[in-house]
Amino acid sequence: MAFQRKKPEALGVKAPFPGFVEPALAFSIDRVPAGGRWIHEIKFDGYRVHVHLANEAVKVFTRRGHDWTRRFKKVADDAWHIKASSAIIDGEIVVPAADGSTDFSVLQNELKGTSTKIVLVAFDLMYLNGRDIRKVPLFERKAALKKIITGSDVQFSESFEIDGGEMFAHACKVGLEGVVSKVRDSVYPVGRSNNWVKKTCAQRETLTIAGFALDEGKWDGMYLGRRKGEDLVYAGKVDHGFDKTSAAELRKKLQPLVRKTQPYAKRIAHKGIWVEPKLLAEIEYRAKSAEGKVRHPFFKGLREDL
Repeated sequence: MAFQRKKPEALGVKAPFPGFVEPALAFSIDRVPAGGRWIHEIKFDGYRVHVHLANEAVKVFTRRGHDWTRRFKKVADDAWHIKASSAIIDGEIVVPAADGSTDFSVLQNELKGTSTKIVLVAFDLMYLNGRDIRKVPLFERKAALKKIITGSDVQFSESFEIDGGEMFAHACKVGLEGVVSKVRDSVYPVGRSNNWVKKTCAQRETLTIAGFALDEGKWDGMYLGRRKGEDLVYAGKVDHGFDKTSAAELRKKLQPLVRKTQPYAKRIAHKGIWVEPKLLAEIEYRAKSAEGKVRHPFFKGLREDL
């Protein structure tokens, strides 16, 4: 490479490169926490990834460990300019709007070709220059992260030490997705942890596509299901969030999965074209009924990274 990688001061414990690490996940909560032990970050609407920099190579993994380096080529190229010999960075790939908001459906459309607009927003650092730093306090990990990405096109997710309720209200007012709150001196969590919590301005859920509807041959929405153990339970029908292009692409992907019977554990009265429940959809909605059906749902895109 044409530039010299600089090593910041040593953190953590010496350790071999660990390979893929399960990403920390945040619990959904009803109220953003308050108090000095918490810091708050903007919640972004994109693809959660881990970027691995090791042995002069960059790889980008989804939250399930799929290697999407080619699909996220721009982010991999941006990561070449990180000032570290090795690192694992936790972040979100987004397409930022001028107002600072992000939209998953815009990101999906951008990924159809060679994107020049996607950006990695980095919010945590797990491994750095031969050291595992997951047990280093969060605020120290973030300070080290900010230092190594400065000067690159990787963006830094700032933490705000302000009242959580005020930040959430402001985030919703300006059209952001929500807030993630973290204990400022916590270690990097294993799996889902109470040290990372989130609250979204609108509710979101990844649901299974059980079928679709046609009205005189034209696209008329999708039937959704929610997994409960081995069963698939009806979760409502989504009619909004489609344009001609996305509807045509969905129909093309669903057609090979068509089956004669409903995939639900308990049959519903609706008429539809039923499919094998293999594809997942990201759905935004206002509320859920007592039976678990989503109300006022809006299709945001397929979740191919799960």
